[in-house]
Amino acid sequence: MEQITLVMDDQVGALADISYLLGKSRINIESLTAVSMDNKAVITFFVKDARKAVHLLKSNGYKTLESEILVVRLKDEPGRMAEFTGLLAKNKISVLNLYYIAKEKGVAIVAVHVDKTTKAKHLLAKMMNLEG
Repeated sequence: MEQITLVMDDQVGALADISYLLGKSRINIESLTAVSMDNKAVITFFVKDARKAVHLLKSNGYKTLESEILVVRLKDEPGRMAEFTGLLAKNKISVLNLYYIAKEKGVAIVAVHVDKTTKAKHLLAKMMNLEG
């Protein structure tokens, strides 16, 4: 999954404009966070068709940053997040961003951006199978 980040001047209506552009092009936002600090806005979101979204946003004057995100399943119980992040740390993989996306039927869905994506994919292969 791709994470798209926009860093821009904080202005009224920016999020509405971005949402409108994506919606008009039938691009569904899967997850979104927006933070405003010191007259700057940082908007981070996930969509299924990141290539299409990036092209659309760039053609409308937005500057985008893209990064690959790994989506994993964790058993939804105390201590599982510690085990997960501990496994990454033990293998010298740094967590750059982590998002708790959803919880359903005893399973937590987590999206993580790491510094060593290929190594993490191999290490987390079983957790990344979202089929069952």
